Amino acid sequence: MDGEISTDEVKQLLDDGTDVHVVDIRDERSFEHSHIPGSENLPFHELTGRIDELEGRDHIVTVCPHGKASVQAAQLIGSYEGTADARVESMEGGLDEYGMKYGLVRDEEPDADESANAESPF
Repeated sequence: MDGEISTDEVKQLLDDGTDVHVVDIRDERSFEHSHIPGSENLPFHELTGRIDELEGRDHIVTVCPHGKASVQAAQLIGSYEGTADARVESMEGGLDEYGMKYGLVRDEEPDADESANAESPF
């Protein structure tokens, strides 16, 4: 692990189109509710079994709600042979801080009227 990165630095990297891979380690339901645009969901409990998906990445930033568990995830990713050459950082302050400053995207749920119509046989 190469340390922590601020929410401002992550936002700047994303805005600049820098090749950074943001890995959200929360569970799938939390990720679907809201996340950083362009981030990938790789739940912490699945990380060891799916870590090879990160192989060959140059810059990886792990994110979680408060910036604590993402430190552990970054350490795990950084210890993997396939990411040995990657810069691996944890986002300090987590999604709570990032969301307060910049907002998060939410997956849209079907409108209540559309859901009712979809289930109706008429």
